[in-house]
Amino acid sequence: MTILILGSGGREHTFAWKIAQSPLCKSLYVAPGNSGTAEIAQNVNIGVTDFSAIKTLVLDKQIDMVVVGPEDPLVQGVHDFFLNDQALKHISVIGPQQAAAELEGSKEFAKEFMMRHNIPTAAYQSFNASNVEDGYAFLETLNPPYVLKADGLAAGKGVLILNDLNEAKAELKNMLVDAKFGNASSKVVIEEFLDGIELSCFVLTDGKNYKILPTAKDYKRIGEGDTGLNTGGMGAVSPVPFATPEFLNKIEERIVKPTVAGLQKDNLPYKGFIFIGLIKVGDDPKVIEYNVRMGDPETEVVLPRLKNDLVEIFQAISNETLHTIDIEIDERAATTVMLVSGGYPESYEKGKEITGIEAITDSIPFHAGAIVKDEKVVTSGGRVMAITSYGNTYQEAIKKSYQNIEKLHFDKMYYRKDIGFDL
Repeated sequence: MTILILGSGGREHTFAWKIAQSPLCKSLYVAPGNSGTAEIAQNVNIGVTDFSAIKTLVLDKQIDMVVVGPEDPLVQGVHDFFLNDQALKHISVIGPQQAAAELEGSKEFAKEFMMRHNIPTAAYQSFNASNVEDGYAFLETLNPPYVLKADGLAAGKGVLILNDLNEAKAELKNMLVDAKFGNASSKVVIEEFLDGIELSCFVLTDGKNYKILPTAKDYKRIGEGDTGLNTGGMGAVSPVPFATPEFLNKIEERIVKPTVAGLQKDNLPYKGFIFIGLIKVGDDPKVIEYNVRMGDPETEVVLPRLKNDLVEIFQAISNETLHTIDIEIDERAATTVMLVSGGYPESYEKGKEITGIEAITDSIPFHAGAIVKDEKVVTSGGRVMAITSYGNTYQEAIKKSYQNIEKLHFDKMYYRKDIGFDL
């Protein structure tokens, strides 16, 4: 098969790394890709939402399957674009159709879905610029901290957790009236704060059947001890030590099953990954959010633990025969640590040369915000590289990642030295 991956991050490099191992994959393209994918696939400089250029590429290279990495093209309807085009409709697309992608595209849509299907989540209300005063009143009914979420896509930065009521009111006005996150915050969901420890559950579905992948826990804050600004993710650990068989059973019965059944009931066509952001409150799981694709950097610890041929799984998703696949998981733990540009998640410089990649042993460097320029690998984004390792315990795996990070260098390189600290 000839396969195209859409995206340019660490998640997409991990997909490429895993897909390239499959005997079913004859040729592999990544659009636009990065310096890591360039080593194992052919990069094509096309944006993930440039559907007409994607069509030209797919027909030109006789591509059989498209694996969608990020959320933007899914929310903008790339799967529907293929289905509605005579020349493209026979091609497998891994990722939900636009109606189902609203689970990530709109926080309010996701909340209404959970309420309708009795899926445990935090109490909430949503507001827009016309009823901002009602938003202030709702905040007054809650205990701190206050959770404000931009309804639309805000590149992982649209969630604010604030301890002060007046600050929460000011930020609500910032989001709704002053468009802090642009169009993404024209509507804001205010939620009750759930106190607990977070983890992520990853589900594969063909729309009818489902398979659960290993759990992972990522670390969103820029600073050690989970302090400072939210990022796209600074590292991840899989499996999650506190996710006991009993707790995993609760996730499947109370959340995964009603989610997949709810998609069918609501006629939301879904072929791909469901990423369920969870919080363990006491001994019970509750849903914080849905994402309609794999997480990043969780992909960098989940896929390395998957023993199956990923292309075979994707074919089963396309054919709605996922129930015939037995998922095999590596018993070892996997951890990843993200190296980021100095200044991230605020402003940072690009184009810094990365050295030492060839010295890495016993870890896998997944490139994220990095490209090849003048035959050198240079930084091109905030999150630059994820260093993934295996170990018999997560402590052993994390130690290997940190040992290999010491061999790497780029100007103003930063990473958290405490991934897994809270486990």
